[in-house]
Amino acid sequence: MKESGFEQAARFWDRKDADSEKMDPAKLREETDKFLLSHKVCALATGTGDMIRCTPLEYTWHDGALWIFSEGGKKFAGIAANSHAALAVFDTNTEFGKLHSIQMTGTVSVIDDTEDPAYEAEAAFRKIPIKMLQGMQEPMYLIRFAPKEAIFLNSDFKAQGLGSRQKLVF
Repeated sequence: MKESGFEQAARFWDRKDADSEKMDPAKLREETDKFLLSHKVCALATGTGDMIRCTPLEYTWHDGALWIFSEGGKKFAGIAANSHAALAVFDTNTEFGKLHSIQMTGTVSVIDDTEDPAYEAEAAFRKIPIKMLQGMQEPMYLIRFAPKEAIFLNSDFKAQGLGSRQKLVF
């Protein structure tokens, strides 16, 4: 049976990746870390049922996770119902053929106790006074995004004889 246009489109990267040169996993992890450390804003996608929310948020990358302080919002309805989420970080360069981005899938958890050691550690990492966070009228939640898989799209990899799309499993 012939593939539909949607099926063919959905399998595009499966076909293309099958023949592309892969980067050494340790080098790919190093490149991923470097990229994530050089950026500060991600788009976090959460959802439940028919509700999907994609929110731009500031993050830090350390200890194998992205850490995000956030006020409330619809993203928390998605997190409460579904701990699986997607996240993207990308350059805003609009020049064709110069794509640099990471798409990640993983799990999210929320730390809402300002006295939790992880909450205090992230506040210290960001140099945010913990007393200020504890004294806010509306709470500031800490979201921890733990990646399971990252797809790094980087046009510059081609110059190294590699595929422009590399997959990293954490």
